Amino acid sequence: MGEMIRIIGIDPGLRHTGWGIVESLGNSLRFVASGTVRSDDKAALATRLCQLHDGLAEILHAAMPHEAAVEQTFVNKDAAATLKLGQARGIAMLVPALAGLVVAEYAPNAVKKAVIGIGHGDKKQIHMMVKVLMPKATFDTDDAADALAIAICHAHHRQSVVYRLAAFG
Repeated sequence: MGEMIRIIGIDPGLRHTGWGIVESLGNSLRFVASGTVRSDDKAALATRLCQLHDGLAEILHAAMPHEAAVEQTFVNKDAAATLKLGQARGIAMLVPALAGLVVAEYAPNAVKKAVIGIGHGDKKQIHMMVKVLMPKATFDTDDAADALAIAICHAHHRQSVVYRLAAFG
């Protein structure tokens, strides 16, 4: 059947970065924890990025995941907001990489498809399916629920040839 793998999913955001941890054993998933790292929106950008870094580093140190998955950034009409989101995403990728984890990336549509079965859907559908897949799951924000969806997506895709090549090159 294989070994249990602990996965952290991260939904990057400058104000709120959601995180969710699941354990995967074969086709079985188990909720471990979830939450949201917040930055002070009145602080300077560099300070906010440090807050995200420190918060995620603390979670990784406590939870000891084996693998990480981060949602890819979508580009919107506001270039400045997209750039700031990209910087938060850089922190979300850097922290697990510094901890020695391979970091997988998933497009938002891939996450939705893995969780609700189609590539388009609203947050309510995603949250409902996260609860169906893991009835004991709790989340304090939409970002934490999305992070759990990212972890679920990774659990479904982690055995792909592309991931194995990236992980073991």
